[in-house]
Amino acid sequence: MVFNSFEFAVFLPLVFILYWTVLRKRQNVLLLVASYIFYGWWDWRFLSLIVISTITDFYVAQAIASRTGAKQRRLFMMVSIVVNLGILGFFKYFNFFIDSTANALDSVGLQPNLPTLTILLPVGISFYTFQTLGYTIDVYRKKMEPTTNWLNFAVYVAYFPQLVAGPIERARRLLPQIERIRTRLSEPQIRSGLYLILLGLFRKVVIADGLAPLVNEAFERSGSGGWLRLLLGIYAFSLQIYGDFAGYSAIARGTSRLLGIELMENFRQPYLSRNITHFWRTWHISLSTWLRDYLYITIGGNRGSRLFTYRNLMITMLLGGLWHGAAWTFVVWGGLHGLYLAAHRRLRHKSPKAADDPFTAGDIVPALVTFHLVALAWIFFRADSFSQAWDYLTGIVTLRGGMPDLVAVGDMLVLLVPLGLFSFIIDFAQRQGRKQTAQMEWPALSRGLAYGVMIVGIIVFTGGGTTPFIYFQF
Repeated sequence: MVFNSFEFAVFLPLVFILYWTVLRKRQNVLLLVASYIFYGWWDWRFLSLIVISTITDFYVAQAIASRTGAKQRRLFMMVSIVVNLGILGFFKYFNFFIDSTANALDSVGLQPNLPTLTILLPVGISFYTFQTLGYTIDVYRKKMEPTTNWLNFAVYVAYFPQLVAGPIERARRLLPQIERIRTRLSEPQIRSGLYLILLGLFRKVVIADGLAPLVNEAFERSGSGGWLRLLLGIYAFSLQIYGDFAGYSAIARGTSRLLGIELMENFRQPYLSRNITHFWRTWHISLSTWLRDYLYITIGGNRGSRLFTYRNLMITMLLGGLWHGAAWTFVVWGGLHGLYLAAHRRLRHKSPKAADDPFTAGDIVPALVTFHLVALAWIFFRADSFSQAWDYLTGIVTLRGGMPDLVAVGDMLVLLVPLGLFSFIIDFAQRQGRKQTAQMEWPALSRGLAYGVMIVGIIVFTGGGTTPFIYFQF
């Protein structure tokens, strides 16, 4: 992690105290310094990449806005694209493409001797790259005017609550908040901000980290494990990755709210989705909307024939899969979701329900079908290789091991069932109340009990080995 738990517990309160007291008139200076310390604590050398992206897009956006000729505007836009995607491509995908090329040549009998490098992946590079690139694209499309204040823009790029794992904020939404003077916090902001941090810690420490050993064991035994244990393992991973990423997003939103800045909601109970289209409107919303607005629509969207639309969906999801990691397993994961989305678009009927409408009894079967389609794709997302994913799938489909070991399965269920139930209760309350802080409106006794369970759970599950946030690797 960027900080260990103790270091972060010291860092964050210190930032809050300085932010609202002695440095109240220099809040953005403090935010930039704190953000650079936060990121540089992991590896100070990679701060240079953030600075390069910041300087490039700050001046490129101004150059785009000051030109009237289409050719000149496109030229400067290409500068931003080449610099940002060039950095991302080198650090994240250089060895992936070299290895893929070498394997392709080797398959036709050639013996290539291509260069390889040991490249450390900068944490969060995919997130801040998309964030800065989205800014210049918006300026290029004349959807916003570029900022002329370098400090404000630098804070927008490096804002520490969401720097390393999102959400991927739009400049049109976040920059005005950074530019605005923040003088005080209201009591509702403080209460809801602290609640979001508590909720995020519970999702991460209790649900995600609590299920991590089950997931690790299931995938380590992908070639020999019994079918039911493998099936429970992928259920556990589905809850783990959701608790891990939604937990981080809640912590980021809560932390930012205590700084007087609102971040977008990144998850809206995705496992209660009635179909795969609804799933992608409620899962990692900042990425799915980024891909829709800057990639899918750019290559044509649904403007054209049905096959043209399916092609665009596939391209978008394949690249979305590759965004997550430099491995063909991620591409397959994205491809599966592309197929799901294309199939749903072909088969769907007009639904009167929105993605975040309250959950009803009639939604149970569609939600279960959608969840299992998503869980199937998660196998490729989690697997280290195609062979591991294939062994895992084969073990489930062939009912490997026959009659399961009920004692071993029972040991898994003792942890999986209550943690899954906790996750469902949280999501159901949020969906019915249409807000992430829905539990704050419960009666005092129920609310106190829920807070107590979360606090005790965090204490009980804290103290073991550190499990980094899964999305730090992207």
